[in-house]
Amino acid sequence: MLTPPRTVVRREGGLYALERALQRRGFRHVAGADEAGRGACAGPLVAAAAVLPEGRRGEIEGLADSKLLTPASRERIYDEVVARALAYAVVVIPAEEVDARGLHVCNVAAMRRALASLATRPEYVLTDGFGVDGLDVPGLAVWKGDRVAACVAAASVLAKVTRDRIMVELDERYPGYGFAEHKGYITTEHTAALRELGPCREHRFSYVNVATVSGRDGRPPRARRPVVGGPDDMLVGGPDDMVGGGPDEPMERSGAPGGTVGVALGEQPRPLAPVGEDVVMEGGVR
Repeated sequence: MLTPPRTVVRREGGLYALERALQRRGFRHVAGADEAGRGACAGPLVAAAAVLPEGRRGEIEGLADSKLLTPASRERIYDEVVARALAYAVVVIPAEEVDARGLHVCNVAAMRRALASLATRPEYVLTDGFGVDGLDVPGLAVWKGDRVAACVAAASVLAKVTRDRIMVELDERYPGYGFAEHKGYITTEHTAALRELGPCREHRFSYVNVATVSGRDGRPPRARRPVVGGPDDMLVGGPDDMVGGGPDEPMERSGAPGGTVGVALGEQPRPLAPVGEDVVMEGGVR
């Protein structure tokens, strides 16, 4: 039996080497997927997927793992990815879904949803760290993929910028926590605010630091969030903000025609609605 030729990944190709190697083997459309917000104890989990074009058009100056970029660089590269990508999609999972389904389940499901939402069907998929099953194309989970593959780095920027914008909006809605600065991650300032104000509905009660402050750490992680209308609803974040109380206005995101934006784990994307002139959007076809 003949053995297929080996695929050579050239080091000099840098961030684009892995995609170029796959394209030489006939996989023209290589999609990358990544997430933002796994380690945060407040705010949504955001996953993104992107397919960059072959050749020079797919090469974006300064593209790198979003965590290594300055906020200004991320914004610039975000715009470049949106302008150049053959297809991209972003999926937003709210904190209550993370509590209800578990972080890892939500993470994989969100990446799967983002990949399935791409208007350009990928022929190969690269994901950051975790494999995604249920796809009908071959794929590879790459350790630190956002530092190894350009399409994964592009997805990481889409996810990070989207989530940061959401957290800035939440800072206005829930003042005092400093969401605009720490973006929901566990910092000294955030911990102090949690102790002083208690958690708000955007916090993840399945996380031990939030559960401890709320006095619900003795319950299983998925049973820590107060139930709507339950006897243990608790006032947090101010007198008019009750965790588990009446529904807030849905957090919706605007999108380009044909784009896909929404909350994973619901079967349909949310309706598209403008939320502010600073939010371009997550989901589109070029």
